[in-house]
Amino acid sequence: MTLTVAPIELPMIRPFRVAGFTLTAANTVIAELHWEDQVGYGESAPLARYGDSVPAILEAFAQYRLPADATPFSGARLIEPLPRAARCALDIAVHDLRGKVVGASVGELLGLEGRSRPPTSFTVPLEDDVNVVLESVRALRDMPVLKVKVGAAGADDVALIEAIRAEYTGSIRIDANEGWSPDQAVTILRELARFDVEVCEQPIPAGAPERLRWISERSPIPLMADEDALVASDLAPLIGCVASVNVKLAKCGGITPAYEMIATARALGFGVMIGCMAESSVLTTAAAHLGPLVDQLDIDGPVFLTHDPYVGVRYEGGTLIMPEGPGLGVHPRG
Repeated sequence: MTLTVAPIELPMIRPFRVAGFTLTAANTVIAELHWEDQVGYGESAPLARYGDSVPAILEAFAQYRLPADATPFSGARLIEPLPRAARCALDIAVHDLRGKVVGASVGELLGLEGRSRPPTSFTVPLEDDVNVVLESVRALRDMPVLKVKVGAAGADDVALIEAIRAEYTGSIRIDANEGWSPDQAVTILRELARFDVEVCEQPIPAGAPERLRWISERSPIPLMADEDALVASDLAPLIGCVASVNVKLAKCGGITPAYEMIATARALGFGVMIGCMAESSVLTTAAAHLGPLVDQLDIDGPVFLTHDPYVGVRYEGGTLIMPEGPGLGVHPRG
């Protein structure tokens, strides 16, 4: 078995701004795991917010050696030597390769084939001009769920959601990306309650569960943890602080730890969403295979790219159309 890894830069259709940073391209790492005449594809989408980067992933792989007797079924010893961000790409590639070897989709391998998935939300990023935001909303008018980015310094988030609600009748979720203080969060969320907002994701900087609890006790809108919930061991301290958690394969390290994180979240009584980074269809399709396990999906990363070099999951409105074929079902675009 052989492994190759390479960075890819995927320019975005327009700058993607959230509270705290702006992306102009998705910078990810693609792993290809070869065994006999099959190849498994995996991807990691590192984010500096979590201490991850493309150079760090490439360095981790430069020091990594596949076991000489490795097969696609060698288990945890293939991926455990790698740090979390690099592990994500290899773990997904292993799942893809296993499916191809046995002729089954990743969903079939996980016992999820035939189960329905919730619709995905589509993200409305921050803009300085509310009219630009409303143009995006009008283009997404028929989508069942929008996730609206809020939390920018000096922004009038209440006026923004009021303007969006005048144009859009579907479900609205908001994501402050750690942009508010606890007092701001309570004040704003109370004002937003009249616009039927479904959930607020990560209103304040991570690392203060007791402050999330304080907000939750005063907010009419339930909270979801994102930056506070990287891996399964992060979840227990959030009991009573948030209603749900956002699981991302790139945060926790791939399909295997995401499955474990979802199971842990369920055991602890949390609702669960699967989210995404700026990424190609390799990573998004891997996440989509876990979709039947969760309540909500937010896996629209590839729609923001000028060109996706892989063919995988497709979108019909908010409905995910899974690719056919074994493994992930993903293949390079011709």
